[in-house]
Amino acid sequence: MELLPAGPGHPAVVAGWPASAAEVALWCGRDEFPVSARTVAAWQQEDGVRAFVLVEGERTVAYGELWLDDEEDEAELARLVVAPEARGRGVGRALVRALLAGAVDAGFDDVFLRVRPENAPALRCYHAAGFRPVAPGLAREWNAAQPVDHVWLRAGE
Repeated sequence: MELLPAGPGHPAVVAGWPASAAEVALWCGRDEFPVSARTVAAWQQEDGVRAFVLVEGERTVAYGELWLDDEEDEAELARLVVAPEARGRGVGRALVRALLAGAVDAGFDDVFLRVRPENAPALRCYHAAGFRPVAPGLAREWNAAQPVDHVWLRAGE
C-alpha cells in the first residue's frame, strides 16, 4: 500500500463510501448524507489541510487528512475512512501509521486525533497504531469546544 496526495478524482470516490447518516457522523461529524464530492473537495482546500489516499494496486482503499498547525506546533489526523470492501484487513492501521509518519516528517512531534467514543472499530485501530488517550483534564478542555464529546488520542502516549 502507498500513501499519495489526494487528487481531483478522489472526492467522488471517498464521498461514496459511507452507507448511512450514522456512518457519516462517525466519520466526519456532519449531518449531511450522503456527503457530496464537493464537500470532500472543499475540505482539501482548507488552510493547513493535506489530504491523502492510501492505494493498493490501482484501488483507492482509504482516505485521511493531516491538519497541520504551525502556531500550536501540532498535527491532527482527521476524517479517516476506509473503503467498505477494505475494512477489517489492517488498512486503517496502515493509513494511520502512514499519516503519522507524514506528520513527523513535516516536523510535528505532537500528533493527535479524535474519535467518537461509540466508534469501537476506529478506537481499536488507533490503539493498535500506537495512539493513547490524552489526560482526562485535557480531554475535557478540548471537548468543551466541540458539539459532541470525543475520545482524544495522542501518538506514542
